[in-house]
Amino acid sequence: MPRTVGAMSTSAHSSAGAPAAGSTVTDRLVAANERYAASFGDPGRDARPALGVAVVACMDARLDLHAALGLELGDCHTVRNAGGVVTDDVIRSLTISQRALGTRSVVLIHHTGCGLESLTEEFRHELEMEVGQRPAWAVEAFRDVDQDVRQSMRRVRTSPFLLHTDDVRGFVFDVTTGLLREIDPASDPAAGPAAGPA
Repeated sequence: MPRTVGAMSTSAHSSAGAPAAGSTVTDRLVAANERYAASFGDPGRDARPALGVAVVACMDARLDLHAALGLELGDCHTVRNAGGVVTDDVIRSLTISQRALGTRSVVLIHHTGCGLESLTEEFRHELEMEVGQRPAWAVEAFRDVDQDVRQSMRRVRTSPFLLHTDDVRGFVFDVTTGLLREIDPASDPAAGPAAGPA
């Protein structure tokens, strides 16, 4: 599986450099946390996001969501997975975010050059051949990033578990420019013709 898994890689190096001899990347993260905690002050906020928004995005290492969206600690809930797709587990997180912690808006962010564009559901078959068990989850691979954002918006808007589905917007983040491009849900072929005025 190294060939297929390698296709998902998006970064050759960490900007912080390789770990020191005899230590691991996790050791470096723990050491960084100790330095962080030494000057950490309780921000005095509860678990409810100050802006009442949940952001669903890809786990890609090139997306610094807080910087890209001008967010501060405590402003939002962030849900990330491979592709930023809306799966059952994302609906679970959004349901808790809305019903228990008061969020009302949902922002969905895919990005250019996503690794899921180079995979297919054959990935699950390859895993089954390697380990003797087929994963229960879908890869959620896609070819058209805009259409996948529309599908994700549709999954949020049609979920019976979510209280607030009127403010759901989807975007594609360009990893070369840092800009968001909004996706128009009205051009979703699955949505059918737009309804006329009531």
